[in-house]
Amino acid sequence: MFGMGWSEIVLISIVALIVVGPKDLPVLFRKVGQFAGKAKGMAREFSRAMNEAADDAGVSDISKTLRAATNPVQTGLDSVKKAATDFTKYDPSSATGKLAEDRAEAAKKINEAAAKRASDRIAAEKAAEAKAAADAQAAKPEPEPAKDSE
Repeated sequence: MFGMGWSEIVLISIVALIVVGPKDLPVLFRKVGQFAGKAKGMAREFSRAMNEAADDAGVSDISKTLRAATNPVQTGLDSVKKAATDFTKYDPSSATGKLAEDRAEAAKKINEAAAKRASDRIAAEKAAEAKAAADAQAAKPEPEPAKDSE
């Protein structure tokens, strides 16, 4: 944190022992430890509050965009990783089952339409045949009655 080595700590301990005295030294260390703990807690809380404020402001989205712009290879790898993860989670039975149901429904509609058209065509052909027969009957000359020869 401050970049202090063991030699600096030993020097500070010796000066504290001389200035404070051996009787009050444990109390001093306890107070310094409590102060350091409070300072770390406040720093953690401040850092957490700043991160929450940054998230609310959308800084994380901006940072992702900047990271993607500066490192396109990593962005591509991330996209491939996401696609692979999505592929492993894919359940083909759900899509195939729905597709099979849709195809079966469409085939049923097609068969019904074809059957209706066929029955309509057969009825039209029978009506045309009946009309042709009636027209042929009407066009036939009636036989003349036979004359009696006397």
